[in-house]
Amino acid sequence: MAEATFRFYEELSDFLPQDRRKRDFVHRFEGTPAVKDQIEALGVPHPEVDLILVNGEPVGFEQKMADGDRIAVYPVFESIDISAIGRLRPEPLREARFVLDVHLGKLARLLRLLGLDVCYPRDVDDPELAEISASQQRILLTRDRRLLMRSKVTRGYCPRSDDAVEQAREVVRRFDLEGAVRPFTRCLSCGGRLAPTDKDSLMEFLPEPVLRLNETFSICMACRQVYWPGSHHQQLRRRVREILAPDDTH
Repeated sequence: MAEATFRFYEELSDFLPQDRRKRDFVHRFEGTPAVKDQIEALGVPHPEVDLILVNGEPVGFEQKMADGDRIAVYPVFESIDISAIGRLRPEPLREARFVLDVHLGKLARLLRLLGLDVCYPRDVDDPELAEISASQQRILLTRDRRLLMRSKVTRGYCPRSDDAVEQAREVVRRFDLEGAVRPFTRCLSCGGRLAPTDKDSLMEFLPEPVLRLNETFSICMACRQVYWPGSHHQQLRRRVREILAPDDTH
């Protein structure tokens, strides 16, 4: 069998067994497989990869491997332009838009709380999720590695944490979204944009105590759900601050 020496950098090591993290290791293979196939055979989904160097030269996913190759694999540089080096995608997304699988409902709500564009379909299968990601240029968020490995998926991320707040922090850091955050501008239920609405227009729809205690209201332009800064508003603000807090204060 042929052998190649691999090294995976930074967070790509999360997908590897402990004894292969942050170090060179030898991988045996047969024939002349594409480097993409062997990267995924080692457990790393291709959407998380943005640069591959084989013997010091940048290559594409289709590069055929040969005995003795030294292969360095780097994660996605979403906020850094490495096109001159040979990144595997044409350019970073200028507007981060997401599609999440059904198991990430709490994360979907938190990302919408931050004002991000989140599609969260609950009744679609894996091929449909991959199609939404590809056709709408949405970053696929899922903890299912096999879903990320589908060929149609070009942009994706696997949250490492089980905790939704930590997952949101990961996504914000991973895609450099601090400047894109606009809290309380999207519907938490459907993700539609919120717009201010006149209190008088809600008289027949909301309970009298709500109308009496609040002056500011907004409405979802998609599903028409009404929002106001109720008793839970401060808790949501604290959640936003928690997600956006610098690492050294978290």
